[in-house]
Amino acid sequence: MEKIQQMQFFQENLQSILMQKQAFQMELNETISALKEVEKSNEDVYKLIGQLMIKISSQKILEELKNKEKILQIRLKKLEEQEENLNSEVKKIRDEIIKDSKKKN
Repeated sequence: MEKIQQMQFFQENLQSILMQKQAFQMELNETISALKEVEKSNEDVYKLIGQLMIKISSQKILEELKNKEKILQIRLKKLEEQEENLNSEVKKIRDEIIKDSKKKN
């Protein structure tokens, strides 16, 4: 019974990681899209800070967006590593449960 609870715990953590991963992936896609728009635009760029929209140099915003993209990619990579580890743990526990149930029969 303890192994089943442990497996459920890992599965809940896995679900949480998948949700975080999806959110970061969406944010990364938006960042990449914004980067492309700024790179091809010759117009002034404005940044939303709280409730204010402030004019900012396109070079500065490009730097910020590239930095944000790197950070998001690192976070996604870490989440993928955690996902792999949890999947491995779930599989291991599932195999143990199956093995134990076969012994009882």
